[in-house]
Amino acid sequence: MDPTYLICLPFAGAGASFFKEWQQHAPEGLHIVPVQLPGREERFIDEPHTDAARAAEDACDQVLGQVDGAGRVALFGHSLGAVLAYELAHRLCGMDGVTVDRLIVSGSPGPWNGRESRASDLDDEGFLAQVRLFAGYSHPALENPEMRELLLPMLRADVEMHENYRPASEKPLPVPITAVRGCDDELVDSAQLGQWAKATSAGLTTGELVGGHMYLTDKAPDLLRLIAAELRTGTGR
Repeated sequence: MDPTYLICLPFAGAGASFFKEWQQHAPEGLHIVPVQLPGREERFIDEPHTDAARAAEDACDQVLGQVDGAGRVALFGHSLGAVLAYELAHRLCGMDGVTVDRLIVSGSPGPWNGRESRASDLDDEGFLAQVRLFAGYSHPALENPEMRELLLPMLRADVEMHENYRPASEKPLPVPITAVRGCDDELVDSAQLGQWAKATSAGLTTGELVGGHMYLTDKAPDLLRLIAAELRTGTGR
């Protein structure tokens, strides 16, 4: 059985390290490939993207360097990562040497339905309060004044990128989409998950896992089992 490479796009404020522990929970045959965007971790000195199209191009270069000709791929993204994964999927579909099996989006309304409330124009305290409200979660590093000063430019860039996002293409993807949410998510309801049906010509499935908007912070094994099951269903394996 050919391996499937799960390309993981970060949510706002996250780096590739968030996904690196996922490999220990991944079912056999599923290989985790985190994407590292600029402005974080080992790319800290690089200017962060504020445009989703540029971020997707950056991610595409990374992915092709790791999986081109090596097997099948699926893409996963949560919140901001969901729309970045959608943009990346458009770029990878049709490329020689890459077979995209499925796009898995999490904690996100459809790509044409942006967030109504905005945070990017607020002062630092107001911005962080709004981000906590959006996510239902706050990274402990943001409570440290020195770390907060270092992380704020990247986090602001991510939020601006998400708030200003518009899909680069109106054309639906030719691959199936799975849309997932935490069952207690107060930001994205089941109807908003269903909006992803317009983004694919190959069918949408939806699922829920226990937790709120950031359910994936402690439900990685459950999420990876769901993803593996969806991939088996989609390919007849």
